[in-house]
Amino acid sequence: MRRKDREITDMQQILGIVDRCKILRLGLFDRDYPYVVPLHYGYEFFENRLVFYMHSATEGHKLALIADNPHVCVELDGDAELISGGEIPCMYGSSFASVIGRGVAEIVTDEKEKIKGLSLLMKHQTGRDFAFTGEMAATVAVIRVTLNDFTAKSRPKQ
Repeated sequence: MRRKDREITDMQQILGIVDRCKILRLGLFDRDYPYVVPLHYGYEFFENRLVFYMHSATEGHKLALIADNPHVCVELDGDAELISGGEIPCMYGSSFASVIGRGVAEIVTDEKEKIKGLSLLMKHQTGRDFAFTGEMAATVAVIRVTLNDFTAKSRPKQ
């Protein structure tokens, strides 16, 4: 990381960023070009790993790309606010907090884990607990991304 002064290493602060964000950008390999898709997510921090759950239609381009190459990158960002530079345009900037990580995406097939992933997603997005049935879970694909490594940084507004 080039800007070590903005790096966040405290796991509670990193999880705070993940908690505040609502959209994860999933980067996939698509032959000659990257393919990035924004997704709602739920997550858990387990054995020092961030594990994200997203839902999808049961078929489509992103699922085909995951089947071809499960190595992915994720990006989350929030807390963005303009920092004024007054009359000097080059002095403008933005506050922010972000997490970027690399890992492996998998399509969840186990019904119990699909229900768990959907429950985490809804809890994160709404703050509420929902009950899912196996029939509900069967109507969607659930993608699990386990990050092998990740970094976080922030520039708070002064």
